[in-house]
Amino acid sequence: MECTGLCFYGHCIVMFLLHITPSSEKFTVTGLEGPVLAPLGGNLELSCQLLPPQHAEHMEIRWFRDHYTQPVHLYRDGKDIYGETISKYVERTELLKDAIREGRMTLRIFNVTVDDDGPYHCVFKDSNFYEEHITEVKVTAVSLQVQIHVHPPNTKGLIVECNSGGWFPQPLMEWRDSRGEVIPAASKSHSQDEGKLFNIKMILLIRESSSQKVICCLQNPLTGQEHRTSVAISDAFFSWNKKWKMILVMILCVMVFSIMVSSRQIHLRNQSRWCTWTAPWVIGILIMILSVLIVIGVLVWLHMKQRVPVSDAHFELDTLWLEDRSVILCALMVSATMLTSYIYFKLKARLQKENHLSEVSSSN
Repeated sequence: MECTGLCFYGHCIVMFLLHITPSSEKFTVTGLEGPVLAPLGGNLELSCQLLPPQHAEHMEIRWFRDHYTQPVHLYRDGKDIYGETISKYVERTELLKDAIREGRMTLRIFNVTVDDDGPYHCVFKDSNFYEEHITEVKVTAVSLQVQIHVHPPNTKGLIVECNSGGWFPQPLMEWRDSRGEVIPAASKSHSQDEGKLFNIKMILLIRESSSQKVICCLQNPLTGQEHRTSVAISDAFFSWNKKWKMILVMILCVMVFSIMVSSRQIHLRNQSRWCTWTAPWVIGILIMILSVLIVIGVLVWLHMKQRVPVSDAHFELDTLWLEDRSVILCALMVSATMLTSYIYFKLKARLQKENHLSEVSSSN
C-alpha cells in the first residue's frame, strides 16, 4: 500500500513538472487570412495563434516585413525588444499579450501610413523550432474632394476636367452620363505626392452641342467606396463655335461681294459680253474659288497636323494658337483676294483702253 501511494504521488509530481515545463513538441501558426484592409491614419491589429494552443511566454515572437533580421516588433525573454526594430516602427507598435497563455498574440500598429502596405510575417520560435504565418495588409485611402473644371470652348470642342487627390491605391475612374452609361475619356493621368498618395486627372472632350449632365466617378478598387461629382453641359457652352462658323461665313460673303462689285464696275466700263471666259466676273469668281481653296487647304493641314494631346498642360495654348492662326489667315486671304482683284481689273481696264485708243487711231 505504501508503495502504491508513493507511486501515485510520484506520478502526480511528474505530470505537474511536465505541465509547467516548456513543451518542445512541434506546433503550427495560424492567423488572419488576408488581405486585411487598413484605413490610412487609423490603427491596425494583426493576430497570430499557436495550434495546438499552448503557453508562449517563453518563446520568441517576431513580426517582420521583408527581412527576418529587421523586425517590426520583437518579443524575447519575456519582454519587448525595441533596439532591433525598424526605426519607422519605433513607438508605433504594441504587442497585446492578454492571451499569451493560449498562444495568441496581437500586433497593433498606430497611425497607419502608405508604407505599411504589404505582407507581414508572424514567427513563433521555440529553441530551434519555429513556424510563421503571413498576412497581407492593404492600406486604403479615399478622398472626399473631387472637383470638375469646365474650360472655355475652342475649335476642338469643350474640355471638362476632373481632379482629385489623396487616393490609395490608384482609384478606378470613368465618365458617365445621366443614364449611367460610360463616356470614353480623352485622357487619364495620375501622379503620387510625397506621401505616395495618388492624384488623378481625367479629361473629357465634348465635340458636339448637347444638353446633358456628365458625372466624374472615382472608386477605390479595394473597398468599393465611390465618390461622384457632376456638371450640367448646356448649349450655351458651344455658342463660341457658332460665332466662329458665322465669322467664316461672313468672310466668304465679303469676298464674294467685293469680287462681284468689282466685276460689275469693270463690266459697265468696258461694256463687254458676260458670256466670254475672259469676262471680269468670271476671272473674279476664279480668283475667289482659288482663294477659298487655299484657305480651306491650309486650315485642314493645320488641323490634321500632329497636335498637342488633350492631356498636355499646353493643349489650350496650342488650340488658341491654331484659332488665332486661322483668323489671321482668313483675314490675309480676304485682303489678298481683294488686292489681286483690284490690280487685275485695273490692268484689264487699262489694256482695254489702250487697245481702244489704238483701234481708233488706226481707223483714222
